[in-house]
Amino acid sequence: MSLLEVSHLRKTFNGSVVAVDDVSFHVAEGEIFGLVGPNGAGKTTTMTMLAGLLKPDRGSIQIQGHPFDPGQYAHRAMLGMVPQNLAIYPDLTALENLRFFGGLYGMRGTKLKQRVDSVLDLTGLTDRAGDLVKTYSGGMQRRLNFGVALLHQPRLVILDEPTVGVDPQSRSHLLDAVKQLCHDGVSVLYASHYMEEVAAICHRVAILDHGRLLKCGTLPELLSNVQRELRLYVSPPSPTLTERLHGLAQVQQSSNDELIVALTLDGHVEQAPLDEQLRQIMGVLRACGAELRSIESEEHNLERLFLKLTGNHLRD
Repeated sequence: MSLLEVSHLRKTFNGSVVAVDDVSFHVAEGEIFGLVGPNGAGKTTTMTMLAGLLKPDRGSIQIQGHPFDPGQYAHRAMLGMVPQNLAIYPDLTALENLRFFGGLYGMRGTKLKQRVDSVLDLTGLTDRAGDLVKTYSGGMQRRLNFGVALLHQPRLVILDEPTVGVDPQSRSHLLDAVKQLCHDGVSVLYASHYMEEVAAICHRVAILDHGRLLKCGTLPELLSNVQRELRLYVSPPSPTLTERLHGLAQVQQSSNDELIVALTLDGHVEQAPLDEQLRQIMGVLRACGAELRSIESEEHNLERLFLKLTGNHLRD
């Protein structure tokens, strides 16, 4: 069942700059949904609209089958948002931060204490709860920033680059906490530039660029059309060898007096089995007296697909 339904969202600024253009997707209950794209792709604008902080020019947002109305407390209470920029008070302790934000959510007394204790435990900050936040490392501050959004037990948590600039231990802890939310039935919208994180924890992924949704699906679905390449490094190079490998593989000269024999593996193109292709190539190498020095495999992954769809030129 879908917790969140987004249909044909569009948002422009100054009447001409299109930030989000006809974006549609859904997030199921208990699903971690990844949102990736270059800088300026429209990720933050999309999440800001989903949080009710920005009104779309066109399109609809539904929560549990009902139109999302940010003016209704019951609707806002279903959401928890972790912004990329820290939204905590450095001159307060973690305990004071959590009590303050819990009070804004309307929690008091025993319920507030229980939720604060639970969040401190989840974020691994119990032992430092009484210390000023400005004395925390960047990773600890990120974990507290994350914990604030969980105090009121939202049904959908929106995470905008939650692990940017944190140490490996804090990153691992945050990712484990996100997976725990999923286990507890909470839906998560996870935006990140770290492709390995998205591939590791997200059930489905949407790729945005220039405000438009380019691809959306599970990782196997997204990668099904991405080619892999197997490269064999061979020496000594010779014209005879290159000629005899014509039609079997792509051949090019490397910078260190070797030949690179490349096989493109594409599951959607009819090809001879890989073992048969390698058998033929090895036969040619033996016949020409060439030696196989090394083999390198370039597997398909989310980062390669991302660069293929969005380009590899720098973005501001």
